[in-house]
Amino acid sequence: MKKSRTSLDRMDLNILGALQQDARLTAQELAQRLGLSASQVGRRRQRLETEGYVHHYTARLDPVALGLTVQAFIEVSMATHGIENATSFMRLIGTCREVTSAWTLTGAADYMLRCYCEDLPSLNRLIHEVLLPHPSVARVQSQIVMDQFKIDAPLPL
Repeated sequence: MKKSRTSLDRMDLNILGALQQDARLTAQELAQRLGLSASQVGRRRQRLETEGYVHHYTARLDPVALGLTVQAFIEVSMATHGIENATSFMRLIGTCREVTSAWTLTGAADYMLRCYCEDLPSLNRLIHEVLLPHPSVARVQSQIVMDQFKIDAPLPL
């Protein structure tokens, strides 16, 4: 069954918004922010998790502090299309630690990959030794991020 945003009330959206800002909030802290009891917030939070509105909780790490100084977006165009080629390519991407996000696209490119690498030689190796050798890949085009002035924002609720 497809979830609908309209099945969420304002309090559900407020809970989700608060969790996007700080997933470590306890039921008590959420309750104080939202004017509900901790048990009400706890039940609502559990329902939102069970119904799949919250996929998982994570920490946002600083890539530069971890030595990942190059962020890049890589467009990949395939020479051949088909379920076997797509499956093989997606499996390859699943093994690449540098690729933190991947999307299929409409338009000129078939895939968009977001990557974090230690340096430019590492990005070069990813492109020339991992991506381009794949038999279905026709073209790879990368854009190196100069500065990220807006950090990945919470979803608009």
